[in-house]
Amino acid sequence: MIPNGLPASPEPLPSPVLDSHTHLDIVSAERGTAATTWSVTDQIHAATAVGVDRFIQVGVDVDSSRWAAALAASEKAVLATVALHPNEAPRLSDLDSALASISELAGLDRVRGVGETGLDYYRTSGPGLAAQERSFRAHLALAKRVDKTLVVHDRDAHADILRVLDDEGAPANVVMHCFSGDAAFASACVERGFLLSFAGTVTFRNAPQLREAAALTPVSQILVETDAPYLTPMPHRGKPNASYLIPLTVRALAEVKGMPLDELCEAISANGERAFGPW
Repeated sequence: MIPNGLPASPEPLPSPVLDSHTHLDIVSAERGTAATTWSVTDQIHAATAVGVDRFIQVGVDVDSSRWAAALAASEKAVLATVALHPNEAPRLSDLDSALASISELAGLDRVRGVGETGLDYYRTSGPGLAAQERSFRAHLALAKRVDKTLVVHDRDAHADILRVLDDEGAPANVVMHCFSGDAAFASACVERGFLLSFAGTVTFRNAPQLREAAALTPVSQILVETDAPYLTPMPHRGKPNASYLIPLTVRALAEVKGMPLDELCEAISANGERAFGPW
């Protein structure tokens, strides 16, 4: 079931969790461009076998958002989010038209979040930053209008992410996707009631600041994700990621938190249901 070249399945979790942020389309043969591709059905089966039984499929442009919404409508284990990635916004000749398409999709029942949206100062600079912020503010307003969770992409933009969220007023549920800040930024997010979603990066040897952030985050505000096919957890860093590898990240978080693995799994599952609703 798992293609050659990918890591073997880890030990199953004692109780099920969700992958709060994945790109099944990029990993899959249906839309994928990765070196190793496999079907969405097989990805779901492999993940479910190790205790990862629910998935948030994330849109990054109009086409992938439509694909995510269609998958969620046909696959009971999948819910969708829709958005224009912050690096997508400056590339568009008609940002308003694209935002209108995202707004239409956001109203669908199986679409439970608006994202990933936010700011990315690593890949975008100069004139493109204004388009990013305009897009972020539009997505934020949309999330509040349709009463759905905001999924935030933040790369090298911590202070401005908080500035925009504070300025506009955050929706009821905010997920900081692939949390990348230090303990101080984590505290600021926790104080605002945000959920912090930790990816495989929390297992990296050169990321002690992420473990410090996870240690201080209340268990009621923790999610876990792959961002597959990226950010593969240790000891498989450098190979393509997929949802079936979530147990490696969950076990690392349980060690950081100093808590029983089954209790953390139950908390992650409850947090996911609170943010995205029932599957």
